[in-house]
Amino acid sequence: MTADRRYPLLLAGLGLLVVLLFLASLGIGQVWIDPLTLAAAFRDTQSAEALILAEIRLPRTLLGAAIGAILGLSGAVLQGFLRNPLAEPGLLGISASASLGAVIAIYAGLTALHPYALPLCALAGALIAVMLVQMLVGRSGDILVIILAGVALSSLAGALTSLALNLAPSPFAALEIVFWMLGSLTDRSLVHVGLALPFILVGGAMLALTGRALDALALGPDVARSLGVNLDRTRVLAVVGTAIGVGGATAVSGAIGFVGLIVPHLLRPLVGHRPSRLLPASALGGAAFLLAADIAVRVVMPDRDLKLGVVTAILGAPFFLWLLISLRRRTA
Repeated sequence: MTADRRYPLLLAGLGLLVVLLFLASLGIGQVWIDPLTLAAAFRDTQSAEALILAEIRLPRTLLGAAIGAILGLSGAVLQGFLRNPLAEPGLLGISASASLGAVIAIYAGLTALHPYALPLCALAGALIAVMLVQMLVGRSGDILVIILAGVALSSLAGALTSLALNLAPSPFAALEIVFWMLGSLTDRSLVHVGLALPFILVGGAMLALTGRALDALALGPDVARSLGVNLDRTRVLAVVGTAIGVGGATAVSGAIGFVGLIVPHLLRPLVGHRPSRLLPASALGGAAFLLAADIAVRVVMPDRDLKLGVVTAILGAPFFLWLLISLRRRTA
């Protein structure tokens, strides 16, 4: 079967997988809710199952799907735009800067003054990061400069986060910082969904607009320009879209890595190596991947507070090593 015929089936299969994992995520937890009870809980809003769904499971599941989708989508866009198979949202320093914003909120005690100070500070950190990247890159738009600016910003944010940990006012504050940085969807509410979802949707829409330009860029920047592609506009859409979307996600979940690296690589051979086709597939694949990882968090160690970011890192680090070895063999 050719890639053209396989592509609609792939999207349909990924969409079905996301729906099944979404329903499983609503039902699985310390209190098991079977499908029949799940359907009844949406009608009887006063039952205990309905309260569990509304207050715990639904916000967690919505965030898992949305955050996974934006991480997968941004990873596919950055790998196509930077023409670097190792690119992912963390490469631009967005995740590290958002984490630094959250750490400052904890360190300064702002979380005790307002319950949403932490996600708002994380979001501010992500937006400041994208402004700094744009300032460092300037009008050159050089891809190497973008990567180096992201690496420098990520290193700076990591150093400042380490400083805050070193000078934490109390062991409890240090522990809170470490736990938040591990990444989790536990105890998130619909308010967190309302805070993050608009940014994720806006960022996702900006990234989705890069599809045609990425197809042309696959032939080289000179060919892309000759085809009428505005590379400056593409750069702004890719960088700012990633910052807004991933910044909004990190603001409520903490740092969750490797989704944007793993998912596009797994799906690229199935879409015929055409960048624009990889975008919706990576969004669906990212949502499925993070929902599955979040279900694993609840099933593998139900009595321990296993963090979602730890699970994705355990899955992602060996994949990263395999990718490096594959690249070395290809270039040998």
